[in-house]
Amino acid sequence: MTSETAETGGAESPPLVEAEGITKRFPGVVANADVDLDLHAGEIHCVLGENGAGKTTLMNVVYGLYQPDEGELRVRGERVDFESSADAIAAGIGMVHQHFQLVPVLTVTDNVILGQEPMRGPLVDRESARQRIVELSEQYGLAVDPDARIGDLSVGAQQRVELLKALYREADVLILDEPTAVLTPGEVREFFEVVRGLVAQGKAVVFITHKLREVLELADRISVLRGGALVGTADPHEATIESLAELMVGREVAFTVDKTPAQPTHTMLQVRDLHVKDDRGVQTVQGVDFEVRAGEIFGIAGVEGNGQRELVEAVTGMRTPTNGQIVIGEYDIVGANPRKVQGLGVGHIPEDRGKHGLVSRFDLTENVILNRYHHPPFSQRFLLNRGVAKDTTQRLVEQYDVRTPSIDVSASTLSGGNQQKLVVARELEQELRLLVVNQPTRGLDVGSVEFIHSQLVRRRDDGVAVLLVSAELDEVLGLADRIGVIYRGELLATMDAAEATRERVGPLMAGQTQQAAAAGAGANGDGEGKQGA
Repeated sequence: MTSETAETGGAESPPLVEAEGITKRFPGVVANADVDLDLHAGEIHCVLGENGAGKTTLMNVVYGLYQPDEGELRVRGERVDFESSADAIAAGIGMVHQHFQLVPVLTVTDNVILGQEPMRGPLVDRESARQRIVELSEQYGLAVDPDARIGDLSVGAQQRVELLKALYREADVLILDEPTAVLTPGEVREFFEVVRGLVAQGKAVVFITHKLREVLELADRISVLRGGALVGTADPHEATIESLAELMVGREVAFTVDKTPAQPTHTMLQVRDLHVKDDRGVQTVQGVDFEVRAGEIFGIAGVEGNGQRELVEAVTGMRTPTNGQIVIGEYDIVGANPRKVQGLGVGHIPEDRGKHGLVSRFDLTENVILNRYHHPPFSQRFLLNRGVAKDTTQRLVEQYDVRTPSIDVSASTLSGGNQQKLVVARELEQELRLLVVNQPTRGLDVGSVEFIHSQLVRRRDDGVAVLLVSAELDEVLGLADRIGVIYRGELLATMDAAEATRERVGPLMAGQTQQAAAAGAGANGDGEGKQGA
């Protein structure tokens, strides 16, 4: 590690962008404190940090969404004062946000040109725009159909559209905020090739991520923020996952889950011959059978989009199956609504925290009691006990290290990772018989992942049955006591954790038969699982 700028890649050329002494304050919190950062043409500069460390805030300053309270920005050596993102775009800076800014019902072409439509007289010249998009796609290896509707595209293809938006606006600097968070392993590899191709053609890339293996694979230079301040930079050729993690959180981080063997008892969840359709009416869960016992973690591994979402929604009462049984304890909950399912002692950490986990305009206390406001101790004789609710929220915020200036702010003011920690805290700290967990550590830094994993094991040891669904293969292998592998809505195999290896589970996630997976188990390979760190 070194606190000096790494001499890598294009670092000897004059910076395209320089941020010097950037300080940004919000009520009750200093998000960035005297931060210096520069970016050179032909360079991938990775920015690391814990949830709430100030990474996205800094990039929002560079992109013109925020104005700094102190410090200055320079683009190609000239000082700039961006009043909006339009100013940054005009200066050649583009940003691909963690949550895509696309209109699902519009085509690729319409999304790319939105706000910058080329005109021919009084009409939008879509044909010339379409041709330009085709040229950019070919130039930068961003294969996408310009006439496709966004809602019909995979997540990986939608991300390519976001890149095309920035390139269409002639961006030389691309800020990528958590770009691989929702990509499959294959899409991640393709995306890395695209990023390398952009840099080879002289673009500069800022890459914000929590995945340390990705940083070491992709970066030319690494900068680490902690508590809003720049605490150091690193050369990816010298750094290790362990050293980066320690620089991020200020302590050593354990990358293996510390747990004793499970002591399962009675069956808490039984799923039999389950069939579920998605919103389009397509059968995405097909004849699934499994059970989860009290005192164990049953993990379902699989590449996203293989029926996991519909399976979880059926188990939690959010979606009605077309066939099959879901028995929690002694109750068949098929047809029951989510409130009734929750009343059976079921906690649910959803895949989409923004859509199903939080109400963004509510404050933290309102979100903590969101599904429990009508139960003691929060409610007595139809009156809400706000004091107890606030005390509970303050305790959970401290226990789960939710970075916030106050529990009275709205959930929308928290970073994505801190929103996730708030949802996890609410669901884990209640009376539970069954805990259904879908992508519990998505968007969390390594220190938070370590803590959340320990809490899931703690609830298991309390006798709670835990159904864990994750696209992070390392997470499933590290946490689960038994593992099922899902592919195209079917469980291809179920095995004890002692039998599960990356070499065996990875091929199953890609749809290989158990026989083929077993034959390849001795081979060297990392399968199709995402990297957990």
